[in-house]
Amino acid sequence: MSDLFRNNFITYPKALFRTTIVIINNIYCIPTYVLWMTLLLPVKSYKPDLYYRIEGLFFHWLLSVVAMWSWTAGYDIVELGDDIAPTRKKDVRTMVIANHQSTADVPLMMASFTTKPDILPNIMWIMERLFKFTNFGIVSLIHQDFFISSGKNVRDLSIKKLMEHIEESFIPRMRNWMVLFPEGGFLRKRKEVSQQYALKNNLPLMNHVSLPRVGALKAIFSVLPPHETQTTSQQGNNNSCKQSTNNGTVTQDNGEADPAATPTATETRHYLDYILDITIAYPNGKPLDILNIIHGIRLPCPTYFLYRLYHTSQLPKTEDGLTKWLYERWHEKEKILDDFYKNGNFSIPVAMPPIVVQQDMLRLVIINLFFITSTYVHLQMFYMLADYCNRFYVLGFA
Repeated sequence: MSDLFRNNFITYPKALFRTTIVIINNIYCIPTYVLWMTLLLPVKSYKPDLYYRIEGLFFHWLLSVVAMWSWTAGYDIVELGDDIAPTRKKDVRTMVIANHQSTADVPLMMASFTTKPDILPNIMWIMERLFKFTNFGIVSLIHQDFFISSGKNVRDLSIKKLMEHIEESFIPRMRNWMVLFPEGGFLRKRKEVSQQYALKNNLPLMNHVSLPRVGALKAIFSVLPPHETQTTSQQGNNNSCKQSTNNGTVTQDNGEADPAATPTATETRHYLDYILDITIAYPNGKPLDILNIIHGIRLPCPTYFLYRLYHTSQLPKTEDGLTKWLYERWHEKEKILDDFYKNGNFSIPVAMPPIVVQQDMLRLVIINLFFITSTYVHLQMFYMLADYCNRFYVLGFA
């Protein structure tokens, strides 16, 4: 009993302290981000590229604060699988697809990506519409993330708006990462419906993932088609028959220009180069959630991110083929997760051995100091403005 009392004496005050810190983080980080972006609106009018570079940097810093919550609670992220270095090259576009189990998936993904400085400033999250009404919703609106609505009645309209958003926001801002959860919801909410659909359509029953929805993926490919052109180094794995020259002209194996694939002077083509498939595996199949990350009561544990990288030239070209390919990936996830939960390891060979993601504590301290200082400056500005307005009012009626 004394040990239990001692543990509770430490655990619950610590959880209260962490929760208070998270609340304070939200108070001085989110409004400061919004105010900076508002004050910089004149820059957006004349130099939109500069505005969104600054916004991307602030967005990255803000998500680094989110990453600090899980890291300081001892919820490590272990990355393994394919090397994702090819996706980090300039002008390469990548779509991330992942299984969706809980509210911890996104903040843990943020914690993984924050250590890769070229991802978060250039990312677009595709998320449930209800997220717009959370405290972080205003940040996502400014960052131009996309809020998708669920339900049969609005599905077609949502897909159409997603295509428009990619054309009007994602491409003009030269972003090259997007995140999609094809399952369309958390496993606990989708599992029963998914299994019923599988039974009706003679598909394998799955317990660790739910069947993915293909509509958003097809819509993205309709705007950003697969990039059939690869560099010589990329051809080693899939024997692509075309390659790109330095000036952007596509050539065939005989070295002659391929007129069907060469952009005209007035045409700029936009492609999707890679799909990064992440299988998220929680210890013993028990997902963390956002409350765990905030209060940190659950014991420290690792969460595994298994990376499988596919160049889009390897994907099927037909809609039926793409549907089959996505279903195969999710059936593969089911087997991988089943083996992991039973045996504690992954059953497939991996090119990159397990690596624990490490955050830079000094960087996190500096980022927090920036937001705290910015908050102080903004409060002083408001105080001076209020004082000026008050004096003007007094003088006006004197």
